[in-house]
Amino acid sequence: MKILGIIPARYASSRFPGKPLADIWGKSMIQRVYEQAKKAKTLSDVVVATDDTRIETHVLAFGGNVIRTAATHESGTDRCAEVISLTPDFDAVINIQGDEPLINPEQIDLLGRKLTSEDVLIATLIKRIRSQEELHNSNTPKVVCGLNGQAIYFSRQAIPHVRTAEESKWLENGTFYKHIGIYGYQTATLKQLGALHPTPLEQTECLEQLRWLEHGYTIHTVETNLETQAVDTPGDLEKIIQHIQKSGL
Repeated sequence: MKILGIIPARYASSRFPGKPLADIWGKSMIQRVYEQAKKAKTLSDVVVATDDTRIETHVLAFGGNVIRTAATHESGTDRCAEVISLTPDFDAVINIQGDEPLINPEQIDLLGRKLTSEDVLIATLIKRIRSQEELHNSNTPKVVCGLNGQAIYFSRQAIPHVRTAEESKWLENGTFYKHIGIYGYQTATLKQLGALHPTPLEQTECLEQLRWLEHGYTIHTVETNLETQAVDTPGDLEKIIQHIQKSGL
């Protein structure tokens, strides 16, 4: 199976303009994500998808692959759908977040292996929640799954609601998972997703994966024990830099 890793990257950001080009201990964020993705064994190739000349020029400068996409895309999935229409010789795509410079290649490979099953049209990662802070943080999407491992619902609220215990005791009385925003799609499915219209739940929660559920698609989940560290703000970036300095990455 030929799998293409796509890293959507846009310059504009309300909380952190120019985030892909932010310097992290001598390398840009987008370069670090790209280099980590290239280590994944299940990917046949990796490409950055951007609508910005500055990002395009920078990726070419460090020797990366890049495809220029339209500036009208509302989500990374839409940008990935355009890329696959231009590079159709792949069986599947993994959408890699461009703001996770420490992404572990094994997380990518978990999805890559999952996509080898013909019945898996969409797949994503989940991780067990262990802290109250994470459980009740609205910036951390949560997911509940069926016994078959398929996602039932995603929410920014803590779900499921534990009716028999106080909120401070929920982790002791229930199992909670956060959603890690890396997606795998079969190529034909990705093309279909790119043509879907926004849906009420998606617009309410501001979570694009709800659009797919509302349109009747099945999302398979894969549990990982590996942590991710996304950069949403300059403060997050400083934490990443400190981690890299200590670990020598």
